[in-house]
Amino acid sequence: MSAAEIHENFSPPDFQLAGARVLIAGGTSGVGLRTAQAFAAAGAASIVVGGRDEARGEVAAETVRASGTGSVRFVSADVTTTAGATALVDSAVGQMGGIDILVNSTVAPYMPVLLHSMPIEDLAEILTQQGLGTMLVCRAAIDVMREAGSGAIVNIASDAQRVPTPGETGIGAAMAAIVTFSQTLALEAKRYGVRVNVLAPSLIVDTGSYERAMAAEFSKKIFEKIVSQAHLGLTEPEDLANAILFLASPLSRRITGQVISVNGGISIAS
Repeated sequence: MSAAEIHENFSPPDFQLAGARVLIAGGTSGVGLRTAQAFAAAGAASIVVGGRDEARGEVAAETVRASGTGSVRFVSADVTTTAGATALVDSAVGQMGGIDILVNSTVAPYMPVLLHSMPIEDLAEILTQQGLGTMLVCRAAIDVMREAGSGAIVNIASDAQRVPTPGETGIGAAMAAIVTFSQTLALEAKRYGVRVNVLAPSLIVDTGSYERAMAAEFSKKIFEKIVSQAHLGLTEPEDLANAILFLASPLSRRITGQVISVNGGISIAS
């Protein structure tokens, strides 16, 4: 069969997500927004998108509604606080009746900076803003999934958790925390039918993080070298969305506790 015939006969996979109830923390832009659209297009019955900015959140909800026929709601919440994470999960459960799939795609406006140039008080903030929200939302949601006896969680970290890069001491520590937290939770939750996996991208184009990284002289110099190694192309939000749908779907029902890098070949390591 020729390549043209293969392409002509190809049909997108059925992720078997019809009727799913999905909560996406950090779903108002970038990867989170594209993922919400993908879930809507795949037939999810209900989607709750969480974020801090109400104006951007309502625009995001309208964008997602245009991608499918299920209900889509925005909930304003700061998930780096216990109250915010709990309120987001409680609101999602109240609106959808439960949570089948949780995606944590929160990100903070972080700029790479060498540790000796970083104000010491910024280090705690980086760890909190980059890592804590994912953990708090998981903690708030795990009881709901345990009671249901099923669920899929996909957390977004980054390759900074395993590839040391100058200027990323804080972000690397936060991403490593997300990975270890997620893998340990996967061990704890598997007996209740709950799966937990992690995606670890590098640079993702068409995101605020990419724009910030390329706007500053120090980080641009570092990341331009990294970009040159992406021989398969730089990661796009859609690449992450496709991987998230797979990991959240019954197609990956035997996969848990895994960390998958989606980086276009920038780095290859265990």
